[in-house]
Amino acid sequence: MSMSTTTESPAVLEYRLSAADRCDSCGAQAYIAAEVNGSELLFCAHHGRKYEEKLRSIATSWHDETARLTEAV
Repeated sequence: MSMSTTTESPAVLEYRLSAADRCDSCGAQAYIAAEVNGSELLFCAHHGRKYEEKLRSIATSWHDETARLTEAV
């Protein structure tokens, strides 16, 4: 009787925000995207944190890629 083993490879994170995506407040690279009233708002880490408390209550989605700032290269 043969036994096969399967191994799952670690999930590869796919980022949807790129260096071309800019913060709507200051123009820095965006790491947070929020959808509010059908419109997407983009924020850098600083402004995303600044407005997060108010926006989370009205946002239909909140996409946060700020962990990329501390990843080892």
